[in-house]
Amino acid sequence: MRYQRVCVDAFVTVLPPEVVTSDQIEEQLAPVYERLSLPAGRLELMSGIRERRFFPHGTLPGQISGQTVQKALQVSQLDPALCGALIHGSVCRDQMEPATAAGVHQAAGLPGSALVLDFSNACLGLLNGMLAIADMIELGRIQAGIVVGTETGRPLVEGTIAKLLRDPQVTRKSIKLDFASLTIGSGSAAIVLCDESISKTGNRLLGGGYLADTSHHNLCAGGTEAAGASDGRPAMSTDSEALLHAGVALAEQTWELTKQNLGWQNETVNRVFTHQVGKAHRALLLQRLGLAEELDFPTVEFLGNTGAAALPTAVALGLQRGVVQSGDQMALLGIGSGLNSIMLGLDWQKTLFE
Repeated sequence: MRYQRVCVDAFVTVLPPEVVTSDQIEEQLAPVYERLSLPAGRLELMSGIRERRFFPHGTLPGQISGQTVQKALQVSQLDPALCGALIHGSVCRDQMEPATAAGVHQAAGLPGSALVLDFSNACLGLLNGMLAIADMIELGRIQAGIVVGTETGRPLVEGTIAKLLRDPQVTRKSIKLDFASLTIGSGSAAIVLCDESISKTGNRLLGGGYLADTSHHNLCAGGTEAAGASDGRPAMSTDSEALLHAGVALAEQTWELTKQNLGWQNETVNRVFTHQVGKAHRALLLQRLGLAEELDFPTVEFLGNTGAAALPTAVALGLQRGVVQSGDQMALLGIGSGLNSIMLGLDWQKTLFE
């Protein structure tokens, strides 16, 4: 997978205002912890997540995504009339139909000529959206496009806490399947892609690789029905340890494919951004890929796992903090339950700011 004409002019993020610490979550779960003799601090110790952020109760993903697209247009200086596609790629959506992207399109003031649709692929939705828009640009169908997504993790976290508190049958073994649900945070991110002829940065999307291993599709399952939620809030069941090892194994294969496609070696890479799950995942992933931890820009400690918004949010924050320099070869290392992995390479030249 290679691109010749595609540039990435902006990564932007909108972060929620409310901070919820892992200690606060454990305080709510005190009766369960006491009954199971679980030590306080376990959540942060195991995940590395000190805190996560939430949007206010009742916030719909599309509400925030509209704001994020407006910010993306401002930062990228893209003329909205040139936007030929809007893809909403987060796990969270406003409703089953119509597409959440429809309301976001209206809020952002994008033209009626733009393709408007949702993508759903667990934590890879925004990267899948990048590829779809890049393909359209490369084929000459559109000049520019935006992929956006907003994850609202509050209902999952609060629903999981409520479920554990009312379940007298929960055990030290069974609670492990709910552990990942308590690491979820909220956030929003958008990516602006365009043809090189109208790019204001020259940041080239070089290409990459993708692989799937669907033999592990049942290691992480979520939803109001699939996960057995009884109060209408989403629930999720995750075999975290099995998912960790299967995911890293797939990532290792995808990284080798990506390097082959791009003609890269590990030494080529100046900066990597990974899907933000937890400290164990990050350490094992980078070790298996042979990449130094200093190349990565972690955000999971203070944002939690923000699903499909996690990786582009990390890029946006990293760019804000100046960790990417002109001429850097940047790798985006994405992975999502299913299992699927997408890894992309960018030649970065210029960062646009608000």
